[in-house]
Amino acid sequence: MATDKLRNKLKEHRSRCNLTQAELAEKVGVSRKTINTVENGVFIPSTILALTLARVLGVQVEDLFQLPD
Repeated sequence: MATDKLRNKLKEHRSRCNLTQAELAEKVGVSRKTINTVENGVFIPSTILALTLARVLGVQVEDLFQLPD
């Protein structure tokens, strides 16, 4: 499990909402770099950040993040 990567569709949902990384970052209270590293799978967000991102983007957290099969 530790070697599995969390898959995410953050960029897809952010783009659908016509938000830049900087705009989304401001809405959720993090840096643009944090959004970038989450989108690129470098950083796994905390539960609070994941839930906040889902709320701001109007989706369920499971729509943004999935475990590999």
